[in-house]
Amino acid sequence: MQNYQELKVWQKSHRFVLEVYQITNIFPKNETFGLVSQMRRSSVSIAANLAEGCGKKGALDIANFFQISLGSLHETEYYLLLSKDLQYITNEIFELRNLEIKEIKAMLVSLIKTVRNIS
Repeated sequence: MQNYQELKVWQKSHRFVLEVYQITNIFPKNETFGLVSQMRRSSVSIAANLAEGCGKKGALDIANFFQISLGSLHETEYYLLLSKDLQYITNEIFELRNLEIKEIKAMLVSLIKTVRNIS
């Protein structure tokens, strides 16, 4: 597989992680070890599993890590919705980040299909 930093989906995922860190900085302090921690960990897992998958040999192994990345994306998507419903973020922030999630999701699904077709 190629250098993960060259993958457009990894680049977009990494920028998304940075945004998650920024928006969670304004969350209530009592969420530090709750929602803030969970949301940051799941968003980091998106990019991290893409990176780890790129270090694997077989297409099925690579696809598995990319699938885990997709699962983490879905988890983060829920935390984002919860953050909006708890009024920790505005509807505008939610809509912008949710749009990014949908774009990353489409890119990931396409990448997973491509990798699986190689095997």
